[in-house]
Amino acid sequence: MATKQLTIRQQLETPAFLSKVVQTNHDADPEAFQAACTRAVMGNAKLAGCSQKSFFRAVMDLVQWNLLPDGRHAHLIPYGDQCTLVIDYKGLVELAYRSGKISRIHADVVREGDFFRYDRGEIVNHVPWFLRQGNKPDSAGEIIAAYADVRFKDGAEKCEILSVEEIEGIRQRARAGNSGPWKTDWTEMAKKTAFRRVSKWLPLSAEIYQAFAKDDEITAKTQQIAETPSAEEFEKLLSEPEIVDEIPDLGGELHSDES
Repeated sequence: MATKQLTIRQQLETPAFLSKVVQTNHDADPEAFQAACTRAVMGNAKLAGCSQKSFFRAVMDLVQWNLLPDGRHAHLIPYGDQCTLVIDYKGLVELAYRSGKISRIHADVVREGDFFRYDRGEIVNHVPWFLRQGNKPDSAGEIIAAYADVRFKDGAEKCEILSVEEIEGIRQRARAGNSGPWKTDWTEMAKKTAFRRVSKWLPLSAEIYQAFAKDDEITAKTQQIAETPSAEEFEKLLSEPEIVDEIPDLGGELHSDES
């Protein structure tokens, strides 16, 4: 009797998955994670071909931090047969707010023609070009810098500003610098880079520092955004169970035996 493992999408639909989410984080919404993970798999069929151990490890990391893989706060990205977790800038900001000591976080890019004043470690003012005297957005200049500004509830403030040259230096040193988010959304990655620079000054919990450390580990790896296959290829990936050696520890209800 051969034991075949259910596909990732089939496992997401089991009571065992919902139970594991609750066990991992009582504050997490299991149905929300089920829906978000299912949408991620449906949106990128190569996730269905990833190692199930790597997929559910990434998902359970997100459950622990209560961040959904919704394409805004975090992403599940296939790299070969491994599922890679990428925490978005917005996800990192949400984690930082949970410290309860931060009143405001803002990150942005500065373009040629913007009114931007930086003085003695503070962002004094930033008015984008298109908001000045009725200028059109498409007339804005090239990006010259990115910054992140954090204000604490006790009135203190901390900010970091990086030139495009500094950001590009960081991108070029990253193994993922020519793929993944760096390729598809450079502006957001520039903001994230500035925020990561300022995050070392933030009063974060050990759990949140763990999430930031995981982000450091992941961004050091090469990432790739898979192309969406045809509907026939996608359906085949979802419908054909694969024989695997390692089973994610999600409970005994996840497997089906076939003669």
